[in-house]
Amino acid sequence: MKKILTLICVSALGGLLTLGGYKLFVEEEQVQVATDNNTQLPVYIPTSTNNALLTNTERPDLITAANKTIDAVVHVKNTQINRSPQTWGDVFSGRAPERRQLAGAGSGVIISPDGHIITNNHVIRGAVEISITLNDNRTYMAELVGTDSKNDIALLKIDTEEKLPFVAFGNSDATQIGEWVLAVGNPFNLTSTVTAGIISAKSRDLSGGQSFIQTDAAVNPGNSGGALVNINGELVGINTAISSQTGSYVGYSFAVPSNIARKIVEDIMEFGDVQDVILGISALRRDTDEAKKLGVDEIQGVYVSEVDSKSGAAIAGIKPGDIIKGLDNIEVTKFSELSGYLKTKSVNDVVNVEVLRGNDLKTIPVTLTKRDDIYVEFMDIQFKDIPEKVKNEYPETYDSGALVIENKNQFLAQKVGIKRNYVITGINGNKIESTKDIKALYDKYGNDFNENLKSIEFIDTYGQKKEIIFR
Repeated sequence: MKKILTLICVSALGGLLTLGGYKLFVEEEQVQVATDNNTQLPVYIPTSTNNALLTNTERPDLITAANKTIDAVVHVKNTQINRSPQTWGDVFSGRAPERRQLAGAGSGVIISPDGHIITNNHVIRGAVEISITLNDNRTYMAELVGTDSKNDIALLKIDTEEKLPFVAFGNSDATQIGEWVLAVGNPFNLTSTVTAGIISAKSRDLSGGQSFIQTDAAVNPGNSGGALVNINGELVGINTAISSQTGSYVGYSFAVPSNIARKIVEDIMEFGDVQDVILGISALRRDTDEAKKLGVDEIQGVYVSEVDSKSGAAIAGIKPGDIIKGLDNIEVTKFSELSGYLKTKSVNDVVNVEVLRGNDLKTIPVTLTKRDDIYVEFMDIQFKDIPEKVKNEYPETYDSGALVIENKNQFLAQKVGIKRNYVITGINGNKIESTKDIKALYDKYGNDFNENLKSIEFIDTYGQKKEIIFR
């Protein structure tokens, strides 16, 4: 009996020692956690449950657009005369015989059944002979009807005995970012080529005052002057440029909007040249120090810094400090949108200008002015009269002269330093009182005056009067 009790006691003692060791060395400490009775709701991310795949009926019908367009897009060849020595005999004798050679090529778009063709000005610049090859390989000689170098548009005409396929103009103002478009060209006699893409942006300004449609449809050299069409096969742009460091397409291409191209064509047909119109305002660029100082560097609209006294804007009552927010119920957020819309308008058209003046939003009807009535271009320099405000503030310095608005004359810009806001006061000893004197020189000599330029007098932006004599 004693042995049994002893065995039980030893077993009990062993169990207690084992349990104590487990509690002390093995079991982890349990942490008390306080819980909140307010339960946290799960976070939901908005997610579409629609199937992202388009059905055949939902896909854009690019085939119809291509079929309506390809036969109306042509190949354009530019032939020029090259005067250079052809043999060693020519070199030693100083002869430079004339030789016709292909100087460039591109595409064009037939816009009427009687053979009017629109293309880029840079495709046919300097040509003595222009040939057109249709999509069925028939070739015709073309007549140059007119050009607009500012917007890079040219109008050609071929004569045929039959009506030609053509592309009808669409409304480029109605195009939208994300809309499908086709770029149709006829490069290097490959017959028509078609690429597809979407409109990436509108009112792109590449070099000041321009307004391009940007697309990601592939456009390469040789496609310049071709058609940008919507899915209905309507012409919404003329393919003009690419943005590339290599000269080949890298994802961006640009087209002149069809509303601008159509207006240019209509002007050339009616007047023989392009009738540019203006509101008559100068806009303050957002990235200037003056804009930042005024606190308008981030405004949505066009800040009016100056109004030309002879312009429709001045007559209608637009004032410096106004912010243009829209034209004819079309929103305007930047200057390229404003200038692009005005390029579709004609002289004496009335545009309803929505301006923000202080806290008041006003709609002011403005009759558009012909650019040549206010601005004069001569020697690739754009001039206007000195504003009366400047004359009144600095009567001794700026009593007369023609104010430089833009200088594209590389020689006078780089060698002489003539730039914006300089005032030209004399040319070849003739006093320049106003733009009337500049226009008189243009009427007499034309724009190509550099060879006749003997001297030029001007006032720089510091008010210093200078004279340069060319020998």
